[in-house]
Amino acid sequence: MHILITGATGYIGKRLIPILLKQGHHLICTYRRKEKILEEHNTKSIEWIHYDFLVDTPNKIEGIQCDIAYFLIHAMSSRNKDFGALELQMAHKFIDLASKLSVQKIIYLSGIVNNEQELSPHFKSRYAVEKCLNQGPIPTITLRAGIIVGSGSASFEIIRDLVEKLPVMVTPRWLYTKCQPIAIRDVLYYLTKIIDVSFEKSTYFDIGGPEIFTYKQMLLQYAEARNLNRYILTLPVMTPRLSSYWLYFVTSTSYNLAVNLVKSMKIDVICKKRDIENIVPLKRLSYKEAIERALFHFEEDVVISKWSDSHLQYNIDKTIQAVKKDEVYGGFIQHFVKEIPEKDIEYILHRIWSIGGENGWYYGTRLWKLRAFFDKLVGGVGYRKRNNKTKIQEGEALDFWRVVEASRSLRRLTLLAEMKLPGEAILRLGITKSENRYFFEQNAIFYPHGLLGRMYWWILYPIHIIIFKGMAKKLCKNKKVYE
Repeated sequence: MHILITGATGYIGKRLIPILLKQGHHLICTYRRKEKILEEHNTKSIEWIHYDFLVDTPNKIEGIQCDIAYFLIHAMSSRNKDFGALELQMAHKFIDLASKLSVQKIIYLSGIVNNEQELSPHFKSRYAVEKCLNQGPIPTITLRAGIIVGSGSASFEIIRDLVEKLPVMVTPRWLYTKCQPIAIRDVLYYLTKIIDVSFEKSTYFDIGGPEIFTYKQMLLQYAEARNLNRYILTLPVMTPRLSSYWLYFVTSTSYNLAVNLVKSMKIDVICKKRDIENIVPLKRLSYKEAIERALFHFEEDVVISKWSDSHLQYNIDKTIQAVKKDEVYGGFIQHFVKEIPEKDIEYILHRIWSIGGENGWYYGTRLWKLRAFFDKLVGGVGYRKRNNKTKIQEGEALDFWRVVEASRSLRRLTLLAEMKLPGEAILRLGITKSENRYFFEQNAIFYPHGLLGRMYWWILYPIHIIIFKGMAKKLCKNKKVYE
């Protein structure tokens, strides 16, 4: 079959692609930013199309026919408070595009709706999109899920952060809310197997795991899987705002996402329409099994995707392209270069590709983490975990940076800072060649916003010299030093 995947570089999309390829389908994948194309899936079985559902029209894609289309786009993590309007706008444009491409069936992943009158903004938006798709001319199959548990999912990351960081938790009363978590493996199974089922009109199915828990029980079961002793106290006085701040400061989630998650966590999320268990039989993983699989993927360094990879914090496409073209006009730069022996090239590249996360920044890592802590205090992204220890994909989050270029062939890694700054900061690491000589180069580039940005640069200039120079020296140290 010919299958259209929107949101192909998001958390679900990245995991869906290899499964559908293995099943022999031809995929048409849309992406919003070129930096996020998955190079490992650059095969004849995939057509990559640059398409922005907020800007582009169906006329941009001509001469393509699709049998099935997945709608996997959402805007909950964006800074726009009215993300529901954005999602509805994209849904309308998606219907127009799907009609142009002669799509026969739409598959949409949504959230469980137990009570239409008591929906959080998050679930209300998903439900509005579902109704919009159902009103279109193409039959839509909506799979409604609650908490998705898998390596890199927002829900799992929050649970992991809370349990790993806090031996004693003072929590809001919504920890007694009931939910029916489902493993990411089972979500992907339903999404791919529903393709083969015929439907004449739009319908929906609730999908969930075999067990119902409170959020408190989920935290304690994670602790049990990790052999950790944890104690949880609940307070009835924690307001939604306080709960959001609590979740934001303790975990790696963004504040906007924390606010929307807290509002959703106050409502029971339990499967009611469970027909899919007969239509698509599956022995679903228990919550404990889902946790164990997620932990295994982290330990083995094989996390395919992460929730934080699905969006960029700022609209900085022009800045990214300028940096790639070595244009630093209007910006400041700290440049470090050192000649290196040819035999050390692969070793240094390995160290560049291993930067951040558990490996740290080779110099001043505590200062980097302190900077991330202050960033968190003012509403920034803080210190996020990278997906893998030695593998980097363009578009993913790396601590408080975003990977905008990761080219082993060009021997260059370019990172964009997503911390709160009066400007835009770029860190580029790489190896260059000149007249048969090889050089390690590091550029820290800052594009200031007004006078405040220039003051920020010069005030921190002495500190940045020490940190960046120290990091560069450590990065290009001879391999023998570390053996």
